[in-house]
Amino acid sequence: MSTRVFDTAPATLPLMLKAALPAIPVLGGLPGIKHATGEAPDLELQRNGVVTDPQHLDAYNEVCGFPRGDHLPTPYPHMAAFGLHMALMTDTAFPFAPMGLVHLRNTIRQHRRIRVDESFDLTVRAADRRPHPKGSLIDIVTTASVGDEVVWDEVMTLFSRHKGGSAETTDVPLAGVEAPDGVVHWKLRGDLGRRYGAISGDRNPIHLYPLTAKAFGFPTNIAHGMWTLARSLSAVHNKLPDTFTNDVEFRKPILLPGTVVFGSRKDGDVLTFGVKGAKKPVTHLVGRVVPGV
Repeated sequence: MSTRVFDTAPATLPLMLKAALPAIPVLGGLPGIKHATGEAPDLELQRNGVVTDPQHLDAYNEVCGFPRGDHLPTPYPHMAAFGLHMALMTDTAFPFAPMGLVHLRNTIRQHRRIRVDESFDLTVRAADRRPHPKGSLIDIVTTASVGDEVVWDEVMTLFSRHKGGSAETTDVPLAGVEAPDGVVHWKLRGDLGRRYGAISGDRNPIHLYPLTAKAFGFPTNIAHGMWTLARSLSAVHNKLPDTFTNDVEFRKPILLPGTVVFGSRKDGDVLTFGVKGAKKPVTHLVGRVVPGV
């Protein structure tokens, strides 16, 4: 496997424009990225000595609902790795156009909590292209290490819609798991995607404005899935063990502005949580936390 090392985080805005502009119908004349059509690329992106900016962390905590503390919120390393994710997905060796991908599932394994003042190394690679009934799946695997110790890792499962799909060949972690009913209402403003995008670097047009989202087939802009996951984990942060595995499925986009309902339940050591619509009981997200990795 070839390795590409970055001294600093790749700038996300140029990469996002590179990915998004050719996909907008009215800009169809712009040249796009010619992606490979084979398996996951034999490529690893690496960034060492990542340190946390306290001001950026405060802004993330504010928009996602986490309290200030001595350790990073569980999803926060995803922020540090997002530039690497975009650099990988816009590489010509990656087999799918980034703007055609749907973040379908996510798994985070927190091997231990990461201190705010602790530096860590990141690696990002693609893996396991496999069939889906309506297209293909591929994983983006991210690992955070301190020295030789893996402290955090994540698998983003992305879906590409195309003809010629077939039955899945791997287990679906949350198959048959339903989101718990809840009473906690979150009233989400129309600018949520812009506020989270400014912090995360994920300025995908589907999250920013109704007009830019409509260009990609949505009736209005939608909330980021990783914001919904982060807001859910912040709601149960005092119930999370130091070491755990978190599986989540993003089942239906949240249209902005709007109101959703959060619920959770504990069955022994297993914590299940979810987000549903306030007007209709449609499930937007369902997640599960199990102690250990």
